[in-house]
Amino acid sequence: MEYVTLNNGTEMPLLGFGVHQIPPELTEQAVSEALAAGYRLIDTAAAFGNEEAVGWAIKSSGIPREELFVTAKLWVQDAPAEDSTRRAFETSLAKLGLDHLDLYLMHQPYGDVYGQWRAMEALHREGHARAIGVANFYPDRLIDLTLNNGVTPAVDQIETHPFFQRAADHDVMREHGVQMQSWGGFAEGRNDLFAMPLLREIGKQYGKSVAQVVLRWLIQRGIGAIPKSVRAGRMAENIDIFDFELSDHQMAQITTLDTGESQFFDHHDPEIVTWLTRRRLDA
Repeated sequence: MEYVTLNNGTEMPLLGFGVHQIPPELTEQAVSEALAAGYRLIDTAAAFGNEEAVGWAIKSSGIPREELFVTAKLWVQDAPAEDSTRRAFETSLAKLGLDHLDLYLMHQPYGDVYGQWRAMEALHREGHARAIGVANFYPDRLIDLTLNNGVTPAVDQIETHPFFQRAADHDVMREHGVQMQSWGGFAEGRNDLFAMPLLREIGKQYGKSVAQVVLRWLIQRGIGAIPKSVRAGRMAENIDIFDFELSDHQMAQITTLDTGESQFFDHHDPEIVTWLTRRRLDA
């Protein structure tokens, strides 16, 4: 495993296991198999609806808590945001069965962002969250939050993959000391990613799969990744990326795949903003 030191000194694995879109009834087994495969960073969110199952897997694993890095995420909160953020955090912590989180992210850049962030800063000061950060923040939102608050986000988790590489966003994050982490690293297979000749040819040179090439490409750029799977074999494959290195030429070749556009949804689209802002989670 390779690690990165966040801007507050917390050490985080660059590669972790995500549970987005894994049904709750499959999550415990998936996380258990991921932990057995060697993953130590587990990424979940209140919006995923599977925090309890993640907690069961962590408890049954027997792995010492200090060896794990657990990330959870705050959904958009109703007013008063500071109070509701603390309640949401406590709910997530209880479902996970933990006494602290290693990373707590604001899942969307909407609602009373400042009120939510103040509460997250307090949770960080109190030691309940070792690090705090954001997700889906474009550079303008990230800079605004950073310059007008006391704690700079440790991480910004955003859509990043070969078709939406976000190089300019990455530059802004590095300038401000924010670690970039990818969600959707495989673009969910869009554009026939796994059959793409360029990526397959690169993989053949190392005896690696397209998925391994993509993850290696992210890690070599210093970007964290949280691939998900419900298949133990694929989990083992995804973590087996630390015994080869892409050449500068190969990295440049992958750069040519960038379309500059999201493969999922645009956070600047008024309809998307409205839907995300109005969505509320079941208690």
